[in-house]
Amino acid sequence: MIKVEHMTKLYGSFPAVIDISMNIEKGEIVGFLGPNGAGKTTTMRVMTGYTPPSEGTVTIAGYDVITHSLEARRHIGYLPETVPLYLDMEVTDYLRFMGQMRGMNRAWINERLPAVIDVVKLGDYRKTHIQKLSKGFRQRVGIAQSILHEPDVLIMDEPTIGIDPVQVVETRSLIKRLGGEHTLILSSHILPEISTICRRVIVIHEGRIVADDEPSNLSERLRRTERIEVAVRGASGASEIISLLRDLSMIVDARRDISAAAQRDASDGVIPLILDARPDLEAPENIARTIVEKGWGLVNMHVIPMSLEEIFLELTTDEKPGD
Repeated sequence: MIKVEHMTKLYGSFPAVIDISMNIEKGEIVGFLGPNGAGKTTTMRVMTGYTPPSEGTVTIAGYDVITHSLEARRHIGYLPETVPLYLDMEVTDYLRFMGQMRGMNRAWINERLPAVIDVVKLGDYRKTHIQKLSKGFRQRVGIAQSILHEPDVLIMDEPTIGIDPVQVVETRSLIKRLGGEHTLILSSHILPEISTICRRVIVIHEGRIVADDEPSNLSERLRRTERIEVAVRGASGASEIISLLRDLSMIVDARRDISAAAQRDASDGVIPLILDARPDLEAPENIARTIVEKGWGLVNMHVIPMSLEEIFLELTTDEKPGD
């Protein structure tokens, strides 16, 4: 559906994007993750034909965004970070105008308008001038114009930036529903947004792709230590367990879990612990054996996957979580 081959974009002599390549298949939900200025928006602008690449090619549904720009754009719905709305128009009039600009005939527009307005929940505001809408509802108008012509691909750049928390939740829910019907590319530097919506993450840093995978696979590749939650019953105290476990060769650190959730679940002498272990398939087995041989009860053991925040920091900075 989307193919980017060795694409570079220069602004003067400054390289905003450097030799990136990717394939995005039909129906994928992909998150572009990276710090501000990493090259996410520039990549999206090239994909949509808004700006040409300096080198390389980009094709949408088989159409080159430069040599067959109109054909490629018919397959794209684009929500830029700042949506260009005509504030003195009513919502319905604006959407009709956008449909005409995209070459939709009157019958098609009349058929699509009620469905689109229902999807983005603008029914009570269809005759409202856009300038009177809150930023969250203006964002819904922007989403409506991007899906009006039934595109195969939706490209959304920071879709929840600057809107209130309630609207953020509702907008994310809407985007997730749209992801089931379109190939969706979502740019954000908000980690929960990517982790809750996207099944694949492309991390861009300083104009280059530094990772491209499912979050769970990235976690396995990047984690230098494995974090394990353990709950033990029967020991005289946490210090006794910690001392024993720290003697195991694969254990980097052991400490009591003082999180609110762990303390809430602790009862009847259950001691919750956090263990950092070297990546080793046998680590959980060895830990369990050590606890059981001591005569204690192993109440719970859970390997904690690397969070998207940890992945992000690992790939884009020298800082590590907890530093």
